Amino acid sequence: MSFDLVLFGGTGDLSWRKLMPALFQAFKHGTLPEGARIIGVGRDDLSDERYRALILSRFDQVDLAKRPSADEFARFSSLLEFVSMDLSKPEHYTYLRDKLAQRQADTVVMYLATAPTLFTTIVEQLSAAGLNTPQTRVVLEKPLGHDLASNRAINHSVGQVFSENQVFRIDHYLGKPAVQNLFALRFGNALFEPLWRREHIANIQITIAEELGVEKRGAFYETTGALRDMVQNHALQLLCAIGMEPPINSHADAIRDEKLKVLRSLKPWTSETLTQDVIRGQYGAGAIGGAAVAAYRDELGVNPASSTETFVALRTEISNWRWAGVPFYIRTGKRLAGRDARIVVNFRPTPHAIFNSQIGMANQLVINLQPKDGLELHLLAQGQDNRKNSHTLAPVQLDLDFDKRFGQERVGAYERLLLDVIDGRLNLFVRSDEQEEAWRWVEPILTHWQADTLGPRPYASGTWGPSATSAMIARDGFCWSEEC
Repeated sequence: MSFDLVLFGGTGDLSWRKLMPALFQAFKHGTLPEGARIIGVGRDDLSDERYRALILSRFDQVDLAKRPSADEFARFSSLLEFVSMDLSKPEHYTYLRDKLAQRQADTVVMYLATAPTLFTTIVEQLSAAGLNTPQTRVVLEKPLGHDLASNRAINHSVGQVFSENQVFRIDHYLGKPAVQNLFALRFGNALFEPLWRREHIANIQITIAEELGVEKRGAFYETTGALRDMVQNHALQLLCAIGMEPPINSHADAIRDEKLKVLRSLKPWTSETLTQDVIRGQYGAGAIGGAAVAAYRDELGVNPASSTETFVALRTEISNWRWAGVPFYIRTGKRLAGRDARIVVNFRPTPHAIFNSQIGMANQLVINLQPKDGLELHLLAQGQDNRKNSHTLAPVQLDLDFDKRFGQERVGAYERLLLDVIDGRLNLFVRSDEQEEAWRWVEPILTHWQADTLGPRPYASGTWGPSATSAMIARDGFCWSEEC
């Protein structure tokens, strides 16, 4: 199968940092279909050779394991071409159309790795140039809008040009092997399903923590913030994977139908819950790994009086028969105590205690997403105390490390998602109604913050966020997993 991948924003940060390394890995693994051509699009006046040299220089900044040797890059770079375009000029799309017509590939992927403000312009120009053929697929990078209205506007514009099964709204978290294992864990094993409900689960905690600050993306982050950047997409997609009902089959729409039901079942916000159950924070100066780091307001491109949140913690519930009354806690932030993404499922204690044990971290399933990838099942067992009539229990755990088990078989998130786009598989992509429902649920928080003059709570870099986060979960009689 021949295919052309047209990469709008082909010289941008996302392209060289994520997409090109992922495409190279697929090429190296032999999973990139033969007959591939990758066309970078940008405003720069570059020849094919200069574009290849630019991409090669950028490979020096990616993970060592993902860097090609000279011979590998020479073979991979033969797939790369470049087209200089002003995205507002129709004649430039005509040139792109003529270039694509030279070989008439079986599939054409238009990857929009640009600012979302350009999405409407690009798809309208693609349509005007006749580039929205049935063989064309379009990939839209997040953030898809900055609120519900802008998201709807983009979806409407794209829907005028492409059918829903041609649109791949990418959320790279869904491509992570550990996230895919959520579906395998829930729907491929009979062990947990009888327990996966309110009668047996006390609470569920979703943590997506980063040690990094905003780095050189301060100007971008000022207009985005943690809620838009992480909660509206990544965190809510994880919540859907945990909370959804079993789909009728593994087809894309069956899975996405069930995720949509979860989003529609999220408990509506009230003025009281917006005040008590949503906490925003902003990192101050502190230390990460023993090295001093600057406060968010001192980062390049950030307003010295910024009220942009770099941390969000919230409590919500899924209002249906399976989950009624079970709190779901979400927290995400930058400059936290560690790089750690995990889901912790805390089961209810035994109904009648016959042992002398107050040990935390038991009756708990931990789904590790990054940097470790695997499952931990925390249990209690009889300890080694040989005293007569001792009934003391000790914590034990079953630790499944998927990286060790599957090793080289695992592929990165963008590699998996790009291959799915080429093959036309929509399972790991977000449908427009899902995305709009997520924005609808998030928007009252944004509106509440606009009227809140207090701004985000400060927290020191290298901690787990504002202290109010612990108080929020303590009101329910629980604690975050690292505090118990």
